[in-house]
Amino acid sequence: MKVFKFGGSSVKDAASMSNIKDIISQYASAKLVVVISAMGKTTNRLESIFKTYLHNEEAGLDALDSLISDHEKVCEELGLDADKVGREMRALMIDNLSQVATTNNRSAIYDQIISIGELCSTKIMAEYLSSSGIPSKWMDVRNVILTDKNYREGKVDFAITKNKIHKKVKKYLLDTDVIITQGFIGRSTEGLTTTLGREGSDYTASIFAYSLDVEELTIWKDVPGILTADPRRFENVELLDKLSYREAIEMTYYGAKVIHPKTIQPIQKKNIRLNVRSFEDTSLAGTTIAANGLPSYPPIIVIQDKVILIQITSNDFSFIAENHMAVIYNRMSELQIKSSVNRNSAISFTLCISHVEDGLLDKFLKSLDDGFSTEVYKDLQLISVRHFLPGTVESLTKDKLVLFEETLDDTIQLVVRPVLQPVEKQ
Repeated sequence: MKVFKFGGSSVKDAASMSNIKDIISQYASAKLVVVISAMGKTTNRLESIFKTYLHNEEAGLDALDSLISDHEKVCEELGLDADKVGREMRALMIDNLSQVATTNNRSAIYDQIISIGELCSTKIMAEYLSSSGIPSKWMDVRNVILTDKNYREGKVDFAITKNKIHKKVKKYLLDTDVIITQGFIGRSTEGLTTTLGREGSDYTASIFAYSLDVEELTIWKDVPGILTADPRRFENVELLDKLSYREAIEMTYYGAKVIHPKTIQPIQKKNIRLNVRSFEDTSLAGTTIAANGLPSYPPIIVIQDKVILIQITSNDFSFIAENHMAVIYNRMSELQIKSSVNRNSAISFTLCISHVEDGLLDKFLKSLDDGFSTEVYKDLQLISVRHFLPGTVESLTKDKLVLFEETLDDTIQLVVRPVLQPVEKQ
């Protein structure tokens, strides 16, 4: 048995779904559990619909119906019965929206709407495989992945989930070769849909691999494997053919987007190999993540844009101590704000966070008591370099003002902004 995961870019349109079918057909002798994300930029679109829905329910429903119509067009391009699949997708949408009426929790409402993307993309993929002669079955992942009530960042109950996945998958594979299921979502103890964190489909696939005791998990991407830097930013990047679990965890912690940060922990517990391969060229071996990686690594660069640097200072010049830190971290936890890097000095605490939802930053700053004052710097860039060399850092900070620098072992993190160049006089 094998577990595959395909992300949004691999199911962005009819041609991409046809490519997935071709990849799956290469594994005709294997039993497959295939985890699939929402199509293309659907999740971003659903986030916009969520905001519309909160202010104008009718307008939100119209936008959701338009989204389903766009999915139906993909069905037509694949030669499917668009009316049939469309009815199934709308039934799932209506079921999710019926759950909205049971809660006033904004995050819970978000999860009911945002999860529609995965439910729709997998309906289409399962129907397409079956119509192409590949026995497959659609499975609602919410029936097997159980979480707590922490909406938007559900914590998985692994004991119950493992048992449910094992039983359900074993039953489904009695009369099919391929199970198509959703990434990113689960079900809470309240019976509502939850999400596992943005881009959480990799984590879902890891949960399945762990629960089913498979030997390997393959994540299919639009890159040849894990690279030393983003090829859209840098030339002459290198492919890392092997990574250790530890190195992979470090890379994701520092912001690398190739795999979700939570992916590694479940599979490393059972020494399951993780393959990151190209869905555009299946002849490439890609990157293997396992217990042992390379004997040494070249510099690995991760860049995050639109980060925010916040300096929090005690007004009475008292030392930043444990009680101050507790207040700050509690507020961050309540608002689900995560810091990429932080440091405290005698009377101040500095942290860097990714771009946050509208209004959330103000809410965080206002939640701090009168004992603190704050300075905020926006639209910055966070550069993290693993296994850095002096020359690497110099080239990355050319024409940039370094506002914050932190070095830990062989990793350096720099928060920078471009230096405005003087205008040449004619």
